Amino acid sequence: MRNKIFFLFILLMAMQVLLLSCQKTEYAFGEIKNPDALTLDITIAGTDANNPDGNGTGLVNIVSTASNTLTYQIDFGDGVVKMVPSGTTEYKYGIPGTNEYTITVNAIGTAGVVSTISKKIKVNVVFEIPVAILTALTNNDSKIWVTDNEATGHIGVGPADNFEPIWYQAAPNEKASVGCLYDDEIRFTKDANNRVYMELDNKGQSFVQGASVGAYGFSGPEACYDLNTAGSKALIFSDATSGSNSGNSTGIQFIVPGDGIVNFATGSNSYEILSITETTMHLRAIGVDGNAWYQKLKVKS
Repeated sequence: MRNKIFFLFILLMAMQVLLLSCQKTEYAFGEIKNPDALTLDITIAGTDANNPDGNGTGLVNIVSTASNTLTYQIDFGDGVVKMVPSGTTEYKYGIPGTNEYTITVNAIGTAGVVSTISKKIKVNVVFEIPVAILTALTNNDSKIWVTDNEATGHIGVGPADNFEPIWYQAAPNEKASVGCLYDDEIRFTKDANNRVYMELDNKGQSFVQGASVGAYGFSGPEACYDLNTAGSKALIFSDATSGSNSGNSTGIQFIVPGDGIVNFATGSNSYEILSITETTMHLRAIGVDGNAWYQKLKVKS
């Protein structure tokens, strides 16, 4: 009899445990409210009448507000996404030049409810040119450069996978008979925000390398052509993309908008600074023919 009572007691206890384990735990988020009255204000650093896309620092101040919001997720439009609980943050874009971005803010409320707002902006980013290069190039103001026609290799060419003009180097004054080649004056000027502008005075004509003649709208052999290079051009500086190293280059390049010419034309508008001093500069560009073209400049005396 005692055994039966003990068995029934154990059975009842087991059933109670089973019933308790089958009960569902209920969770509550409280009242679910949608983020409301979402706003997005964006200020680009240094914008004014002369700099509608900012002062070149790439700094942008973002302020987003909404009611019933726990946090904010901000997509800056350049591949970067961050959680910003306050909705206020400063962000620095890094791609040189003037680029358009769409900033998207997701205001996140209870239970993950989301409200979204987006705005498009244009931001100008000026690459931070190394001080030594900036000073040598412009003397922190303005400096005029000309062809270093007395130097061996003031014009040269070689394969694109090399950093020496191994195919051809012009001897001193070898191209003196080419009237337009040695008379160009290239002025580099720095402004208060360390942006560099270039003005090329080609005296009316520029020497155009043979394979690139068509790229400038002309036909014929390499020669001097009536190429309009007037105007001040804002240069776009960046790290070099050629695969060079500190042994053969400064690692800095610049793009010349428009015709893209520095001294003579090869169809390229991107120039890598291989070396620079206060009085000399060695440039490399990949022409439309796929070859590496070199030129040496010196400060006008």
